[in-house]
Amino acid sequence: MRTILLTTLLLASTAQTVASKPASPATTAANAAVKAELPKDTGKDAAFSRRGFIATLKDPIIRDDKGNPTWNVNAYDFASGAAPSTVNPSLWRHMAILKDHGLYKLTDGVWQIRGFDISNMTLIAGKTGWIIIDPMTRGESAAAGLKLANEQLGGRPVVAVIYTHTHTDHFGGAIGIISRADVAAGKVAIIAPEHFTQEAVSENVIAGPAMGRRAAYQFGIGQKPGPQSSMGSGIGRSIAGGEAGLIVPGDLVLKTGDTRIVDGITLEFQMVPETEAPAELNVMLPAQNTLVIGELATCSQHNILTPRGALVRNALRWSGYLGEAIRLYADRSDVVASSHCWPHFGKDEVRHFLSVQRDNYKFLHDQTIRLMNKGETAPEIAEAIKPPKSLSDEWYTRGYYGTYNHNSKAIYQRYLGWYDANPANLHQH
Repeated sequence: MRTILLTTLLLASTAQTVASKPASPATTAANAAVKAELPKDTGKDAAFSRRGFIATLKDPIIRDDKGNPTWNVNAYDFASGAAPSTVNPSLWRHMAILKDHGLYKLTDGVWQIRGFDISNMTLIAGKTGWIIIDPMTRGESAAAGLKLANEQLGGRPVVAVIYTHTHTDHFGGAIGIISRADVAAGKVAIIAPEHFTQEAVSENVIAGPAMGRRAAYQFGIGQKPGPQSSMGSGIGRSIAGGEAGLIVPGDLVLKTGDTRIVDGITLEFQMVPETEAPAELNVMLPAQNTLVIGELATCSQHNILTPRGALVRNALRWSGYLGEAIRLYADRSDVVASSHCWPHFGKDEVRHFLSVQRDNYKFLHDQTIRLMNKGETAPEIAEAIKPPKSLSDEWYTRGYYGTYNHNSKAIYQRYLGWYDANPANLHQH
């Protein structure tokens, strides 16, 4: 099978050095105002992030096969203590948790690699080998994560890879942990949601050059991590350097409730299309009481329309599928893990986490529609819509990645498009 290579953004080598400046009085005042209205930090998120830690890299630098550095797991270690005046204090607290990195145990037989890329890689121990969920963005990061797991847990071959959805940070690293020859020979199974390949090509190739340029701005590619430059991406650090590619899946999941038994492990799937990606699924591990929810629920409110460009996502379906996940899996899940950020532990916590996320997207959708039907325009709605305290008091509904302002505009766009119904604006002079 032909690997589709995706352009690596090497802007770091050409980025202009700009002298750092102290925070302006306006920035200092704005950040102080944010700090005054933040919810109480119970320390729960930090504890969940560090729970199950086993080990991390002795050498923090991940390199390609020519010895060039592609990632530094220690790059965000500066995020500790009180927030400096240059950084939003909510974001500073967020990055102080996301800076954690290494191999973590979720439950018996299930682990995650976190902090080696913008996304996480989940490892499940089968009878003979590893089942990998979402092998990160780059082959170098995935290979380094697998090597660490094999060193700490005992060497195993990879027998299956699951792509939860069609974004590069969830399949691009597969080229670092499996070979196309082994996939073709049937030694490694690749499982993905229906329409995966078509949607991956549509989103990552057809508009790839434009998206690549826009993603450079969205993720701050080329910016050195620091309190006066890059403070991460909101759902992780930044995007690792190196090589990414697509090895086409051969086993497509068609409907919710479909199961597979892979290397002695039962996998149960929930289909969640038109949410965070056009083709997407979640994975339930019944024997391990663990739900891997891909990117449907993370440590931040998500984008309904990502700034890099994509199809507008369906906030109503997003909320509905989270409700379905609660009905199907909450009572069976002691752990909910995402392919970004940190996991949550305990049945009550799983249910609460998923319920708040569900309610947040439903509120966003319904209030945008209410104001839209009253005749307000997208910019007017964006300034008016605010979350209730029951939602804003939860850290993982805050706007580290997507915001109420941006997302309400995206929902408006999904239903009504760019035209604001003023004839003077239909084709302006």
